[in-house]
Amino acid sequence: MTGIPAAQLSDDDLERDLEHLHATRHETFLNGTEDALEAHTRRMLEVEAEYLRRFPDRVVPDPARVRAGHASP
Repeated sequence: MTGIPAAQLSDDDLERDLEHLHATRHETFLNGTEDALEAHTRRMLEVEAEYLRRFPDRVVPDPARVRAGHASP
């Protein structure tokens, strides 16, 4: 998967790309080739990392989903 580097995307484009990647993950996992899944994974990780860098306060772990003994970041 190629495209504009995540660091160069506008905030709106970054959010749109992240939503699209999450929406297409299941289909890519089930029906994509190994190469497609690897490319999707690389892009998803790149976009997620950029999102976390720009918007660290928007990602708040749900206490009900955090396992006992694991501190939140």
